Amino acid sequence: MDLGGRTALITGGTSGIGRATAEAFVAAGARVAITGQDRERLATAAALLPAIPLHAEMRDLASIAALRTAAAAAFPRLDVLFVNAGVAFATPIETTDDALYDRIMDINLKGAFFTVQALLPLMQRGGSIILNTSWLAEVGTPGLSLLSASKAALRSLARNLSAELLPRGIRVNAVSPGATDTPIHAKTGMAPDALAAFADRLRGAIPLGRFGRPDNVAAAALFLASDRSSYMLGAEMSVDGGFAQL
Repeated sequence: MDLGGRTALITGGTSGIGRATAEAFVAAGARVAITGQDRERLATAAALLPAIPLHAEMRDLASIAALRTAAAAAFPRLDVLFVNAGVAFATPIETTDDALYDRIMDINLKGAFFTVQALLPLMQRGGSIILNTSWLAEVGTPGLSLLSASKAALRSLARNLSAELLPRGIRVNAVSPGATDTPIHAKTGMAPDALAAFADRLRGAIPLGRFGRPDNVAAAALFLASDRSSYMLGAEMSVDGGFAQL
């Protein structure tokens, strides 16, 4: 799965799945740019990879427009786009307000859509766009309805954008991580004891009996970025330990 001579941009690339995927792409020979909203953390991660740091706020359309300008200055073209940036918050039906609704949907869905729109002019024929969905789109989970809905919408985008971009020779697919050991779990807004209990229940329901690692998902993203997946359009690869399958 050689990416030598190719360029790739990964949103939300400073930690977790995005960081692991950036490492995999760099190891495969790609020239990589990563985005992040914390400038200091972004600079540190980019220096270690190494990668090109591009600051971006995924819920801010002006910031996404600026990202396109910065990416065009860094790359003559873009071969791979991994739309990975997202947030995960608990949204119980009785206590969720419109501000939290907007935050989840603006980042996970609106930000993803307009990131693809902004960077599309840089994409080359034969290019690959990868969306990060989730096992939550397949399994009903109490208290996570909006997060699940945002990920289900991304799954739909992978199908529809792939159909729309087919004449341009650009493939759109999705990778669907299961429960993966990343820092995002600490940002859900759940109380620590409730989060630990939820994690224990989830771990017990995963056929492989453990959470995934970021590099497990990165391997799937690398496959979708490479020519090995050239016959895949609008598909979703599940990397979930069998949770949504068995």
